[in-house]
Amino acid sequence: MVQEKNNQGSHVSRRSFLRNGALTAAGFMIVPRHVLGGKGFIAPSDRLRVAGIGVGGKGESDLLEISKGPSDIAFLCDVDTRRAATSVKRFPKAKFYKDFREMLDKEHKNFDAVTVSTPDHQHAVAAMAAMQLGKHVYVQKPLTHDIYEARMLSAAAKRYKVVTQMGNQGASGDGVRQMMEWYNAGTIGDVHTVYCWTDRPVWPQGIPWSSMKAEVPRELDWNLWLGTAPYKDYIEKLVPFNWRGWWDYGTGALGDMGCHIIEPPFRILGLGYPTSVEASVGSVYVDEFKRGYFPESCPPSSHVILKFKGKNGKEITLHWMDGGIQPERPEELGPNEIMGDGGNGAILIGTKGKMMCGTYGMNPTLLPTSRTNEVTVAKTIERVPEGHYVQWVNAAIAGYNSPKDKLISSPFSIAGPLTESLLMANLAIRSYDIKKEKDGHTTYPGRYIKLLWDGDNMTVTNFDDANQFVKRTYREGWSLGV
Repeated sequence: MVQEKNNQGSHVSRRSFLRNGALTAAGFMIVPRHVLGGKGFIAPSDRLRVAGIGVGGKGESDLLEISKGPSDIAFLCDVDTRRAATSVKRFPKAKFYKDFREMLDKEHKNFDAVTVSTPDHQHAVAAMAAMQLGKHVYVQKPLTHDIYEARMLSAAAKRYKVVTQMGNQGASGDGVRQMMEWYNAGTIGDVHTVYCWTDRPVWPQGIPWSSMKAEVPRELDWNLWLGTAPYKDYIEKLVPFNWRGWWDYGTGALGDMGCHIIEPPFRILGLGYPTSVEASVGSVYVDEFKRGYFPESCPPSSHVILKFKGKNGKEITLHWMDGGIQPERPEELGPNEIMGDGGNGAILIGTKGKMMCGTYGMNPTLLPTSRTNEVTVAKTIERVPEGHYVQWVNAAIAGYNSPKDKLISSPFSIAGPLTESLLMANLAIRSYDIKKEKDGHTTYPGRYIKLLWDGDNMTVTNFDDANQFVKRTYREGWSLGV
């Protein structure tokens, strides 16, 4: 049984918690079993009791993978009983809730850890509330919806001493580790340019919000689904998937695929906050001569250029392309050889060579591809045979800062800065459509400029209007609790 204590000696009232949508005090901290049992204590019968927030679709598959480890799925929470039905059937002993705030308030003594697999706009409030109760958290990618949230969650993981993992499972794969070993051995020299691309979106983007509201499915609590987002009438097919293309809820192709594709170069090169970002976006035309202006929706395609300072102090340029845009094929790649995995991939260009991979860092390849089998370097990085999910389960059982926790593949200390970089790219994309009227003319001052980023202070220093996208305003009744 998990024992809990108050971190700061103050009790958190249920009434305050339910009113604000997240705890506003420090909450509780789990005392790991290995600490209670003394140095070297091992309890092989220990099992992690998990509560799932968002249990349909990806949430269901997350819980299924987590249940393969020494864990019990104790509680399920979803605002859509239709989407949750399969998980309810699969885990019949788990008690079901619709509102995660009610579940956390009533049941926090009865579970140890939480998974968050909701739409992007609800990730931060759910994860923060769980961490403030001392719960270990597994949060789907992208970690958060805005930059401020990512920074706050990264800090909270350390403050509340919990084991964290973001749901970019490629971070636990062999591919990124093989590429790291090539890079560390100097196989391709110092990397100066990176290309990342995806064929997403495969959902509507660059379109106006429908003026024709639809009937809310009877199984869906629309108010709870909206959560932190501003109120709007429900529209057809927004749930369960098309929300990704609307800024109020999703983070577009960058949020969906960036954590899988940018993560390998981000980790290999030890990147931190970008220093600058610039973007261009694909156009949508409403008639033959007029470009559509739909700032509430992600664009159909984009090309973003992020600048980073490498470990050696030299600049690294990272290109992101989505909507089917791809970089020029490397001259070392044969005309019939697949670049990346076709629709997605990453290429790292160094002073001595190039390497490439597909989504999740899969199929790591040196260029020309013949080098892959010709070059041999020592295996210096430990693999993750148990996989991304069970790795987190085992680390959570072992406890914060345990040897297993220190080997976690995508803790918030890494996932937070990675997510911030993706969202910085989205900030540039959204700034592209900032609209102003001047002397009777419409201007777009955020276009065709480079945004300079002060990462420590989370501020664009040369175009203040862009800073509105660093931190969003929650709907009344919701709070991050910090």
